[in-house]
Amino acid sequence: MATTITSREFNQNVSAAKRAAEAEPVFITDRGRPAHVLLSIEQYRRLAGTYGNIVQMLAMEEDVAFEPARLEPRVLQTPDLG
Repeated sequence: MATTITSREFNQNVSAAKRAAEAEPVFITDRGRPAHVLLSIEQYRRLAGTYGNIVQMLAMEEDVAFEPARLEPRVLQTPDLG
């Protein structure tokens, strides 16, 4: 479910829109057509798949899937200096 408000309603009561966005996306219309979507930062991060740096990830209350990349073994080579 989502809430829909007009640009005018949004401008007149930003606080109410922000409160509504904590529970669900808020669609903001311009001349009757959806123009913007207001999301909480948690909803945005979930959609975008971005969680910031490791400190922010560790501070999150929810679990974050983390699969470190496997390192390929490297063969050391002596540089040709001649």
